[in-house]
Amino acid sequence: MINNDLLRRISKIFSLTDQQIISIFLLGQSHVTTEQLAHFYQEKDHADYREISDIDFARFLNGLIIDKRGAKDGPQPAPQNELTNNIIFNKVKIALALKADEVIEILSLAGLTLGKYELSAFFRNVNHKHYKMCSDEVLSTFLKGLQIKFHG
Repeated sequence: MINNDLLRRISKIFSLTDQQIISIFLLGQSHVTTEQLAHFYQEKDHADYREISDIDFARFLNGLIIDKRGAKDGPQPAPQNELTNNIIFNKVKIALALKADEVIEILSLAGLTLGKYELSAFFRNVNHKHYKMCSDEVLSTFLKGLQIKFHG
């Protein structure tokens, strides 16, 4: 999925203001201005559109975890240079401190039925023999389920 679209959806799910989003970027050690944020929100075919890099979006997601759960003791995790749907899914799950049953319930709100085993495959190490790539459809369904959960 496109990072800009994900940022829009996440900000809508959590009803985040521009200032809150900028603060979350700062928590993830990334400085984003109001003007840059406006460029991120433009549609892809707009002249002012600017794509959010994977590393900047990873910093935003790390900031979201800190915002929702508090900072860890010691050094903060380094942002990934490349994001996958699996990493994004996991970071949102961590930010909300969701257990497997809760994730399954959220997915079912949006019409997707997964078992615990199927779900755990998304969060395994990429080198694990039962690792499974998270599709755009599954990630989108999870975000849709969060939208339903938080806003009915």
